[in-house]
Parts: sequence; C-alpha cells; structure tokens
Amino acid sequence: MLSIKKHHLEHSVKLSYEIYSCSSYTAPYQPRNIMEDKPSDQSSRWSSKSNDQMQYVLIKLDSMAIVHSITFGKYHKEHICNLKQFKVYGGLTPNNMIELLHSGLRNNSRSETFRLKHRTNQVLLPCQYIKIAPLAAYSPDFNFSIWYIELKGIQSPEIVQQVYLDYIKFRENEAIRLCLKHFRQRNYLDAFNALQSKTKTLLEDPFITELYEQIVSNGDFQMAEDTMINAAEKGLFEEYIRNCPHNYFWKKIEATDACGDSPCTRGGHQMCIDVEAGQIYLLGGWDGNNNLADFWSYDINTKKWNRISHNTREQGGPGPRSNHKICLDHIMKRIYVFGRFIGRGSRANANFNSDFYSYDIINNKWIKLCDNTALVGGPSLIYDHQMCIDSEAQMIYVFGGRTVHPDTEPFTYSGLYSYNIRSDEWKLIRSNDESNSDYVPLKSRIGHSMLLDQNEKLLFIIGGDRDNTFLNDFLIYDIKAGLVHELIADYATHEDHDSVFTQRTTFDMDTQEFYVLSGLKDKRDKRSQAIKNSFWVYDLRLDKWTKIYQSEVYGTQYWESDETIEPRPRYAHQMIYDNVHKVQYVFGGRAVETDVLKQQRLDDFWELHLVRPKSEDLLRRIQFQIRKQKFREMCYEGDTVKALKYLQVQLGQVVDHSIEAESTEFRELTSYLFHKVEDKASSSFNLRTELFENLLEFFPNTMKQPKDNLIDLVKIE
Repeated sequence: MLSIKKHHLEHSVKLSYEIYSCSSYTAPYQPRNIMEDKPSDQSSRWSSKSNDQMQYVLIKLDSMAIVHSITFGKYHKEHICNLKQFKVYGGLTPNNMIELLHSGLRNNSRSETFRLKHRTNQVLLPCQYIKIAPLAAYSPDFNFSIWYIELKGIQSPEIVQQVYLDYIKFRENEAIRLCLKHFRQRNYLDAFNALQSKTKTLLEDPFITELYEQIVSNGDFQMAEDTMINAAEKGLFEEYIRNCPHNYFWKKIEATDACGDSPCTRGGHQMCIDVEAGQIYLLGGWDGNNNLADFWSYDINTKKWNRISHNTREQGGPGPRSNHKICLDHIMKRIYVFGRFIGRGSRANANFNSDFYSYDIINNKWIKLCDNTALVGGPSLIYDHQMCIDSEAQMIYVFGGRTVHPDTEPFTYSGLYSYNIRSDEWKLIRSNDESNSDYVPLKSRIGHSMLLDQNEKLLFIIGGDRDNTFLNDFLIYDIKAGLVHELIADYATHEDHDSVFTQRTTFDMDTQEFYVLSGLKDKRDKRSQAIKNSFWVYDLRLDKWTKIYQSEVYGTQYWESDETIEPRPRYAHQMIYDNVHKVQYVFGGRAVETDVLKQQRLDDFWELHLVRPKSEDLLRRIQFQIRKQKFREMCYEGDTVKALKYLQVQLGQVVDHSIEAESTEFRELTSYLFHKVEDKASSSFNLRTELFENLLEFFPNTMKQPKDNLIDLVKIE
C-alpha cells in the first residue's frame, strides 16, 4: 500500500485546466481568476452571485488525470467570503461525478492543501472534470469567493490510460455483481446461475460463498460457527477491528525508587524506551530554576524508579541540559544524546559547542563521541529538534531545531542530517529549506514530530512551528530515494481540531498508526478554550484521522485534586510508546494556565491504554447472532421444550448481560416460543439472508458482495 502511494507521488505534477462552467459570478470576479495566484489583488477571485448551496465552479482538465490533491490560495488577510465549508467532486463527465472531499478552509491568509479521494475498491479514479461546490462562507450574509485553485496528480498518458481501462472494466464487473446480488437476495437462483455461468464473474470470495451455503441454503448453523472461527484464525477480521473505535483509559503511575525518591518536577526533559528490557529512561530537563543532569530508569515490570546518576557530567556524560534529544539503539543497547538550549540571558559567556554523547547501558558507561559536531560536518548547537535511530542500519537522523548562537536574532534553523554510527561520520542531507529540485521543500522547523519506519526506510515529519507560524503539513522523506513527498493528512482540518503547539507523536510500525497528544492549541492563546488535552490516531493504511479523546475544560481546582482521572493539559512534556504492549507513557511538562504566573512544572507519570475489540469478542457476538437464528427456527418447528432449553443453555452462554441492548434482546426472544409462522420457508430464507448479510460486516470489503443494491440505482424522474 505504501509503496503504491510513493510510486504515484513520484509521478504527481501540477495539472493544467480551464474553466468549463460555473453557476454564476459577479463582475469582475469571473471564474477564470482562480487560475492565477494573486493574494494581494482583492479582485483576483471568483465570487458567486448568490450564497445558496447551488453554486459551483466546474473545471475541465487539459487531459484526463488521477487527481491527488487540491490547493486553495487565499487573500493576504482574513476575508468574510472565504469558504467555511465546501465539497469537491470529480468524474469523467460533468453529469456523473462522485464526492472526492468534504471539508472547510480556515479564515486566514495561508493556502491550504487537501488530499482528494482518488481510489475506491482498490481501483484508481480517472478524472476529466473537477467541481468545487461552496456550502458556507464565513459570513452567512455574503456570497462565496474562491481566490486560487491548484490541482496535482498523475497525468502520465501510459499510467492514466491503463487506469482508465481498469476503471471501465471495474464498473462493468460491478454491474454484473450487482445483478448477481439482487438475484440471490430475491432467491432467483436460475437467473443467478445463468448470469454467473455466462460471465464467469464471482459475486464474492469463495470463502464467503461457502458461508452463504451453510447459513442460507442449508441452515447448518454449527458449520457456520466453525467457519467464522476459522475466519478469525485466518485474521480475516483484522480490517474490521482496525475500523472499530478505540476505547481508552488513563492510569496514574505512583512509583519511587528504593529510597522513596522519583524524578522531580521538570519540563524540556527527554525520554526513551527499551521495550525488550522493559525499561524507560529519563534524562535532564528544566525545573524552573536550573537545567538538570540527573538520569533515571523506570522498570515497567517492577514499577520502580532507579536513579542511575545524580549528575551525568560526573561520570563523563553530558552536563545539565534541556530541550535536547535522546534516542535508544535497541540492538547495541546504547542511548545517544544531542543538543541543548541556552537561555538568552546566559549566552554572554556560554559554550556553544555542539557536544554529542552515547551511554552504554550494559556497561553503565558514558562516551563523548564529539566535542563539537559542527566541526565534523554535523549540526551546530541546536534545540527543539527531532532525532530518530535506525538500529538495523546503525544510522541516526536529526532534523530541524533552532541554532543556538550569541546573537539571539534572527532565528536560524537546522536542516536534515544523518550520522553513521559505524563510520562515525556526519552528513548534511538537506540544508534549511533546500528542495533539491524536488517539488516538495523540506522546511526546517521546531515543535514538530519525526518518526521513523525502519522497514520502509521512511521519515515522517508532522507539523511544527516556524517563525511563529504553524505548519500543518505531513511530510515523508524517502531515505533510499532521497525524495520528499507530502502526505495530505492534516488532522487540523477537522472542524473540532486546530493546529497545536505542544503535539507529541508516537508511531506503531506494525499497525502503521500515528498517535498524537496535544495539550495547548496555540502558545500565544492562553484562553481557557485553548487549554485541553486531545488524542488523535492517524491510520496510514486507511488514510484516516480519528479523535480518540478530548478532555473537558476544567479549572485549576480539579486538576490539583485527587479526583483527576487523566493528565492535565501541558506542554514541554514527553510521551513514549511501548509498541509490544500498546501503552503510551507521559511524564512531566509544564501545566497550561490562563495566568502564566500560575503555570507550574509537573512530575506526574501516566500510562494510556488504547483498546479495540479482540477476535474472541467478535466471535461471541457472532455466535449470539447465529444461535439466535437457530433458536427461531427451532420455535418454527413447534418443539417449545427443546427450543427453551437451547435458549437457556447454548444461547445463554454467549450473551453479555453487561450490554443492556443485548440482554434485552435475549429476554425478548422468549416471544418466539409462542409465535406462529404461516410460510416457514419464506420466513427462514429472509431471516437467514439477513443473518448472512449482518455477518458480512466482519469481513474485508475485497471479499464481500457489493454494498450497493441494484434497485437503489433506479432513478425516479
């Protein structure tokens, strides 16, 4: 999946187009104005003549293409006619288009790029026409305005032509499958068999057809249960589970060392985790008065802290520091430390050398790898950067951060560097903002996240801040190819989510999910509504953002009480992830308050568990549905004593009475004991078909019959 995305991104180009038509316009704000990006020109826009939801601009591409993204340019300042909500459609003809996007713009001057739906049912969508339909402006009394539109996608003739042929073939095949589904639902088996024999088209995966025969044709419910157990063992429910919402729970960790001590309050500290050894490491930070040099480990199994060092400098390690970065080599059992912040008031006589250390966990030994990396091709002294390690390749990657130097103005940023552990060599991969002839620049920043996919050799760079401007991009750096790609996956485009200053992100390489925790929307915004925790998950495979959790807005009294069941909103904290046990750990930081003087540093330690249904949970629900149908049919046969015993024993075994709706449904089943059915065969067929189609929800879409129904395609003029 990911390799396919990368392949397409490499061929993605800016698409040329013309204005095909529009609903209306107000002179001189004609639709052709959106073809040029002139943010300072107040008249360079399309403006509708009305503000009803029938307005649109229809674009015709110069040639058929696979359209990946759409960019909206804006006026150089806020404007009441900007689109608060809109939809984008695409298709091969103006009269047959599907929805590609439903979103909205922020009312500011920054252009915004959105990913367009360009794949359905594993088939890419070719487009000749794009339709932009405004739904709401920022002022309901004003007409809609669009300032600039840029489209990107694949236009290579050999690729697009093959996609077009595959798309036409897919639609023809789907038409046949819709007919097959209709015939089988209506029990027109002669027509079903004749069409399938003539076209050689399969309605579904043979595994699903076998399940249909067991349930609908034969009423063999025990065999159907065995088949569903087999499906679970084969992992066929994994896609369904991935789409299930997470349940979550926070747990506060109350832990000390043997002396009753634990890490003090701090922010700007660093943490890493050795999942195999069950150890979490914490180094340094700022306690409000001084930088710290203490070094701790937390044993996940014994739930105990251990102070490795009061001051690592005394063991030949790094001196006191904050806003540095650490990463752990899980193969060689070494921790690497790089960077630090020097406050403006301390820079007059400061040492600006960019020192670089490693810690040998096995031998409890610090090693100074370099006194000043800037002299050997590495970064200058930086802070608020990001650092990742590829243990298998023995490579470290450092990106972004601000450079620390005697002159506090202006801000300067660091680029992307690699460090070869085996050869002890630094290499500058991308300097600050260098694009390397690639269409996507790698803009340096602070406050961002950077995660590594060690298998695919990809660096994911999310968001950040540059010159007090938030960046909502989601970039992929392909280490092997040396290319930057943009993944249009801006979770800040959601209506209830804004760009955040304090995001902390972890990554599960197995599930390809990113976990983002934020506590402050805007470091300049100290209003109470800006202070709240939110936790988001981005599923790379499904290209989907999901908000798992958001705290309510509580006062200081609640957060400082013993009643808290979640960590208070914060920044300058750390979050790490145990990818084996699926647990997030959060420690310390600085509490966010509307009154800056009341902001205090924290020493609380939390774990966050995210839980999805397991296969055994699904199997119990499935058995309940199957046995419920068997019970009904036993009632139809008239042996009420046998049916009642089955209800009490076999059906009762798979009921979860903690689920009120399920418990109620179970109790109401007794009414079937006295239920008379005239046409048993027809009733059984309909109920069995309903059961079969209910069970289909647990299977991947690629295995199932089409979701649509043939009769729904009939238009009533």
